[in-house]
Amino acid sequence: MTTKQRYEAAREIYREAGVDTDRALDILKDVHISMHCWQGDDVRGFDQDGPLSGGIQTTGNYPGRARTPEELMADMDMALRLIPGVHKINLHASYAIFENGEFADRDALEPKHFRKWVEFAKQRGIGIDFNPTFFSHEKAEPFTLSSTDESIRQFWIRHGQACIRISQYFAEELGQPCVMNIWIPDGLKDVPADRLGPRARFADSLDQILAIPYDKTKVYVCLESKVFGIGMESYTVGSSEFCVNYAAKNGILSLMDNGHYHPTEVVSDKIPSMLLFSEKLALHVTRGVRWDSDHVVLLDDETKEIAKEIVRNDAIDRVFLALDYFDASINRISAWVVGMRNMQKALLYALLQPAGKLKALQDAGNFTELMVLQEELKLYPMGDVWNYFCELYHVPQREEWFAQVKRYEEDVLAKRN
Repeated sequence: MTTKQRYEAAREIYREAGVDTDRALDILKDVHISMHCWQGDDVRGFDQDGPLSGGIQTTGNYPGRARTPEELMADMDMALRLIPGVHKINLHASYAIFENGEFADRDALEPKHFRKWVEFAKQRGIGIDFNPTFFSHEKAEPFTLSSTDESIRQFWIRHGQACIRISQYFAEELGQPCVMNIWIPDGLKDVPADRLGPRARFADSLDQILAIPYDKTKVYVCLESKVFGIGMESYTVGSSEFCVNYAAKNGILSLMDNGHYHPTEVVSDKIPSMLLFSEKLALHVTRGVRWDSDHVVLLDDETKEIAKEIVRNDAIDRVFLALDYFDASINRISAWVVGMRNMQKALLYALLQPAGKLKALQDAGNFTELMVLQEELKLYPMGDVWNYFCELYHVPQREEWFAQVKRYEEDVLAKRN
């Protein structure tokens, strides 16, 4: 059977369950996931040669890490060619590209330092999301926006303001909104004597950053929380309670990274509550193994549950989706492709659920039938629908894409020192 014939057979099976597969694919094609640049070079960036800091660690030494902007762009291009649909890229401020010997510290970054990224995006018809980089810098130890050193705090405030201006530049040049996410690594290793003071300073810093004029229809500023990290095991300034409350009060978005909570918490359960009170929401999808370990996104239960909550609450247009992980122990391009395709598969899995019927069974208290149907749906032929989606976008089906990655590794990555 051809891919299309298998799809047509699957379409009939899903039709009998009350699911329109054509509509599911039509919705999926318009979901633009933001692919993070930092998987390609182990979060090193281009503005400094020092070690990673801020509780960030990349493990592994797989050959072929991107060392220059040109190499990183080529690697991202390779990955995007193997992912169906049209997506976005996600940059950190540390990926500024300096030309002709010029350098600007993070508080002095300008749109011109990201001109080459805009050219890259324009040529491919994709958008850009952005992140201020409050780590891996001499002024990032031990505090940034919550520092008691006013000169350091003002340095990072200027950085945040610069990043808003750069985000608006992206939006205006590329004709689509830019999601700008603020996360800081501020915290303490041991029990604090003052929990309120650092958070008050953080709030004041955010107030100053947001005070500059910008177009809120073009730049969606987000605030990301974290439960703990390396070197801040006992106290995190940007806790979930702080970030959710600050965002709600000040008209910006909450961003939830599903690695940034206690291991027994799941973001999928938080999404519907957030959607009740927030017009929009942002997510960093990752895979934490015992802690915020940023493993490659798999088609696991939580990824599928996250997708189901987005889809069944009719929130695809309200949730900004981005990936956030970095693994240097495997081929980095493969890591991108696996994660992006899995996020799309999770969304497709959710779109192929008869959500209305399942909800009606729950509301009627028919929990036996609900369980039966939920379990049987797990073996419905989603793979045939996914393969047809790949064929529509002329990208390899199943594991066939990996042959291209292996050739690229032999021809390009293996030649990098």
